[in-house]
Formats: sequence, C-alpha cells, structure tokens
Amino acid sequence: MNIRLRLALRLEQLRQRNMCELHPLEQLFWESTLRCNVHCLHCGSDCMSAAEVRPGVPTSNTQWSGNDMPAEDFLHVIDTEITPHVDPHKVMIIISGGEPLMRNDLAAVGRALYDRGYPWGMVTNGLALTEARFRELHRAGLRSITVSLDGLQDDHVWLRQHPLAFDGACRAIRLCAAETNLVWDVATCVNQRTIDRLPAVRDLLWSLGVRDWRVFGIDPMGRAANNPELLLTDEQFKRLMDFIVAEREAGRHVSYSCEGYLGSYEGKVRDHLYQCAAGVTAASILIDGSISACTSIRGKYYQGNIYKDSFWRVWEEEFKPYRDRRWMRQLEPCKNCKAFDYCQGNGMHLRREDGSLMLCHLNRLGQKS
Repeated sequence: MNIRLRLALRLEQLRQRNMCELHPLEQLFWESTLRCNVHCLHCGSDCMSAAEVRPGVPTSNTQWSGNDMPAEDFLHVIDTEITPHVDPHKVMIIISGGEPLMRNDLAAVGRALYDRGYPWGMVTNGLALTEARFRELHRAGLRSITVSLDGLQDDHVWLRQHPLAFDGACRAIRLCAAETNLVWDVATCVNQRTIDRLPAVRDLLWSLGVRDWRVFGIDPMGRAANNPELLLTDEQFKRLMDFIVAEREAGRHVSYSCEGYLGSYEGKVRDHLYQCAAGVTAASILIDGSISACTSIRGKYYQGNIYKDSFWRVWEEEFKPYRDRRWMRQLEPCKNCKAFDYCQGNGMHLRREDGSLMLCHLNRLGQKS
C-alpha cells in the first residue's frame, strides 16, 4: 500500500470515529412490504409472491400480517419520533421491500413524506413501473430511484425467475433516463454466469441512457446460501475489481457497492473510501417494526421495535454493536489482521447472527495482512 493511500485511510478512520460519536441520522430505510412480483434466486429477504397472513405484532389499528406495514404506523414514527429531532431535508428516506411497487398506496406515502419535507426514493425491479405509475410517483415527489438489472435478457430472467423481468427493468430505465429531475442509477448483481458478459451488459446499459452503474457480488445469505453458483470465486471477484478500475479509467461512472474494505483497490473502484454507514448515519424500520440499520443486514442485530420503544431513544442510546466494533476484533479472521483499523470488521451485513464473518474481501483478493 502506498503512503498516499495509507494517509487517506488514516484520515478516513478519524472521520468515521467522529461520525460514530455524532451519529447524525441521514438515511432511513423503510421495509414497507415483504410481497414481491418476482422470485429471485438470490433474494435475502425471503419475499412472498402473494399475500400470506402470518402472526405478527399489534399495530395502531390492526394486526400485522407479515405483508405490509400500515402507512399510518410508519408516518406516526416520522411525525412523533424523528421530525422533532432532525431537519427533514437532510434525511433521505428509502422505501424498500420486497418490491415497493406492490403497495397501492406508495404514491400517497411518498406525497406524505414530501409534504413533510423529506426527500424520498426507492429500489425496484421495475416490473410494475409503467409510465403512468412512474408519473404518479414523480408527482408525489420521488427524488431518487435504483433499478435492478442483472445481465442480458436470458441471465436476468434466470436470476429474477420471471419471463418479463428484463423487459420491465429496461422500461423502467428508459423512463428514468428521460426524466431530468431525478437522481437514479442501475444496480447489477454479478454472479458466475454473468462475470464474463459485463462488457456486453455495460454496452446495453449505456445504450439505454445509464450513466451511473453500481455493481456488486452476491453474498451467501437468504436463498443465495443454497445457490453456490451465484457466488463469485476469488479469481472472479478480483476480475470484477479490475473491470471496475478499467471502466473508471475510461471515464465511465461504474462503482462497486459500499460493502467491504478492499485494500489496494480502495480509492480506485468507488467515489469514496470504504465506510459502513449502518447504525452510524443509516437506520431502518423493518416490516414488523424492528429498528435496525441497513436493510441488507439479515442477522437480527435489532435495537428495538417501534411498537414498544421510542425510535429516537433507540437511535441515540443503542446501536453499540454498529458504532463500536471492537467486539469483531475478538473473532476470526479479524483477530490478528493489521488492516482492522481500516476495515473495522467489514460491513455489518456480512456478519451472521453469531458474529462470524461470511466473507473477507482481503482474503479473496489475496491481501490479508
């Protein structure tokens, strides 16, 4: 590692320590539904294709079914627990699922957030994003959107397990590309089947008007834990890093996702040095009311529940496993790693419930200290 990168990492380390101390809430994820219109092979949420009533926790006026959280419950937390403590314009609310477009009241919720001063966005597979629905959401204040497209037609349909998944994603991308007042990008899950086709995927996306492309591997969680063919080998993972470096050097805005410290690839494959905002500047309200951090975290590192606890008290006083990660130092493979100060044990979503690490990117890149 050259001295310039080492210095930059030290400064970032100090910045992150300060952010953990201050922990300003900047992103709030809302897992609004567990319903979905596709059945992805790599889904980490175990989403449902149709309504399925399950025992839940009492809400303000109903019984949680396990499918959708009532909008009034979420907005109640916004009004009573969050708005009194923040500048709404500085807190981005990201509506996720499942597939958010399964909710018929999505535009109404978005408008309610917009009227309260909150910018809001969503992550979608695009299948249900018709032009009429897109215009409705945009009028409701939609600020940002991420569309998932994971490969060329056959590969995307195979991964998403729906014959119209590719057409839906492409339609959604075209709608976004034609709208100037919107922040958007495309996210691609790279797997063993698609790693060699990334240049063709890039050409497709650029022909559709994409200028911000985010790529990442698939982690061994959820359904992907039973599909080893989805997981990149170490050699393929390094090839993915080299592909991103080459694309960025060619002037295209391609970046690796936020997960994981990447050693000598830091500063080369994304616009910032490694950081995990989970529990530091990012929180989530999950489908059953659980208060957590990034919705990619599948381990039950819950800090409370909106139906029993004050969200703001939890945000201010809990989240210790996220903000002080020295506990990871006691576990392999972090025990004797000289990079721990930079890595801080990797992203929280890569930790199992027992604290063990699913993946170490430094190991995969042959850079373990």
